[in-house]
Amino acid sequence: MKKLALAIAATVVFAGCDGGESSKQTAQETNAAAQSQLGSEAVQASSDAAQGAQNGGELSVADATAFLEEAQSRLAEMSEELSHASWLASTYINTDSQYVESLASERFTSLAVELANEAARFDDLQLDDETRRQLTMLKQALVLPAPKDPKLTAELAQIQSKLQGMYGAGKYCTEAGGEEKCYSLTEMGRLMAESRDPEQLKELWVGWRKVSPPMKPLYKRQVEIANAGAQELGYDNLSVMWRSKYDMGADEFAADMDNQWNKVKPLYEALHCHVRAKLNERYGDDVVPPNGKIPAHLLGNMWAQEWGNIYDVVKDEGMEAPYDLDALIQDSGMSEKDMVKVGERFFTSLGFKPLPETFWERSQFTKPRDRDVVCHASAWNMDGQDDIRIKMCIQKTADDFITVHHELGHNFYQRIYKDQPFLYREGANDGFHEAVGDVIALSITPKYLKEIGLMDEVPGSEKDIGFLMRQALDKIAFLPFGLLVDKWRWQVFDGEVQPGDYNKAWWQLREDYQGIQAPVERSEANFDPGAKYHIPGNTPYARYFLARIQQFQFHRALCEAAGEEGPLHRCSIYNNEAAGEKLRNMLAMGASKPWPDAMQAITGQRELDASAIIDYFQPLMGYLEEQNKDRQCGWE
Repeated sequence: MKKLALAIAATVVFAGCDGGESSKQTAQETNAAAQSQLGSEAVQASSDAAQGAQNGGELSVADATAFLEEAQSRLAEMSEELSHASWLASTYINTDSQYVESLASERFTSLAVELANEAARFDDLQLDDETRRQLTMLKQALVLPAPKDPKLTAELAQIQSKLQGMYGAGKYCTEAGGEEKCYSLTEMGRLMAESRDPEQLKELWVGWRKVSPPMKPLYKRQVEIANAGAQELGYDNLSVMWRSKYDMGADEFAADMDNQWNKVKPLYEALHCHVRAKLNERYGDDVVPPNGKIPAHLLGNMWAQEWGNIYDVVKDEGMEAPYDLDALIQDSGMSEKDMVKVGERFFTSLGFKPLPETFWERSQFTKPRDRDVVCHASAWNMDGQDDIRIKMCIQKTADDFITVHHELGHNFYQRIYKDQPFLYREGANDGFHEAVGDVIALSITPKYLKEIGLMDEVPGSEKDIGFLMRQALDKIAFLPFGLLVDKWRWQVFDGEVQPGDYNKAWWQLREDYQGIQAPVERSEANFDPGAKYHIPGNTPYARYFLARIQQFQFHRALCEAAGEEGPLHRCSIYNNEAAGEKLRNMLAMGASKPWPDAMQAITGQRELDASAIIDYFQPLMGYLEEQNKDRQCGWE
């Protein structure tokens, strides 16, 4: 999910779950970029303001209440300014629009630094739960808290800017026939998805990772400074601060993540075993050993985080999807705007109010002919009220049909919690918004497609395994990666992993959790974590793991509310008032209550429960167990 400038409810732009491309950083992820734009005057001003407030004498409950009221008013006003500047910069790309956005980002981030430091002044005051919750949200707003020392703050901003610049300018160049050929990350990503030449894949894998070694000393220094900032806000280190944002103790949150992983690990191990066998059949023992870890360059993705691109290698003969959604959309004659209208009807069938007229007037549905725009799909809340929009360059494809439903999920979430105080206008935790978008996408089933007139008959269940296999290659394969990225950072932030072991610790986690290995020897001369955007971009990653768990938990609960009795993967909540009421009640809470309260409102449970994933993929698990019965699974 994505929020511009910082992780509190402000300009809100949701761009969907991490898909592996640098262009897919989500709006919360631009926090670091916004911070890097802070000039020395803004840093000094925020530091002076915090210091002045500290000298103001004894603090009272009334002071805390007044501070929060003023803080939310200031944030609401400035976030609307940033919203419009950012929309302009994304839909009219030129030097002037980028300049306007940078100024707005600088002002907003300066305010966030100031308010975070002022909120920390009330740490020792006895306050009611509501006031304490809002103050904590202000303190935790910045992903990398800047120390009060203006020199350190300026240094941190410069490091962030350099790291993102290194990643953004990254490319791989090679010489062939006396001519240099350079590949962008997007081009390499396409080749990783499509090529079945293991040597070419290895070359690309190694080539992209040349971008990151120069990042290592900068990253080390950034950790030192950000840890100092976290300590000034009352946290032992940045690891504790990041893990404290989930309405439970930092260690308790980490333990719960492991608990959920252990529930789905048997399904992942079965998928891993089957995929390894199929890759071994394709490439032979010299490339893919029949036992042990899978070489990371062969899984169809630069980071081996999702494996759907190798479905053609993994599927059995005759294993085909039950329908061709691309063809159904093409044959329907729908326009791009019609696709959005269909998505809107999904939500109105659940009892949501229709989208406002301004949505249709101000959204970007197709790529303009006369200017450059950012085409990556995103959902925007401009004013915290009814000015909601999507920004896409819609193609008449299955992917974009699903994406429309996903992005509208963000919009309807944004709109329904608009009456909450400013700080509560966001998801119950940072995984909720993505989970809501994805749970709607899970209801795009043959049953739904028949109800809206795209199909004449619902296909039989004999083709369900192919559908579930394709789903699992992305959704199940992602889970250990979604867990380990922040596990590595938590260990770095708290000092468990020292700079001399950065790369060793990274690959230890990838081998232990994913069962993959680097295709070539790696050492501390490399900095492979930096080759993934979210590390130099300083984007917390646990949200993506949470969203993968929560979406299935939501889906199961809503299907039960809808009275569905068939398998979960065939359930759609379209046009069901009971499911719609349960969903609306939860969304309206925003972040006003701890996330277990929101979870209970929709599922009846107060905790994460990955068993819903097991329920959804149960037919596939049976298939995998049968396929793997004569294979040696595992990778120790």
